[in-house]
Amino acid sequence: MNRVAEIRRLYFETTAKTIERDLRRAIAIFKTLGEHDRARVAAYMDGLSQMRSEWALARRRRRQATRRGPARGGPTRKA
Repeated sequence: MNRVAEIRRLYFETTAKTIERDLRRAIAIFKTLGEHDRARVAAYMDGLSQMRSEWALARRRRRQATRRGPARGGPTRKA
C-alpha cells in the first residue's frame, strides 16, 4: 500500500482507543513524504489531530464527572 493511502486508511479507521497509535504512525509516514504528497495528506493529518483533541477532551470530562459523584443542587425529592 502506498504511503498516502496508508495515512488515508488510518484517518478513516481510527477509533478513540487507537488514535494515539494511529497518529504516531501517520506522523512517521508523513515525515517520509515529499512536498507534493504532504500537501495531499494535510487534511487527513489535521483530521487525526482534531479527533485526538476532541476524544481527549471528552475523556477528561467523563473522568471529572465520575470524580464529582452525583450532581448537587438539583431538584430534591419530596416524600
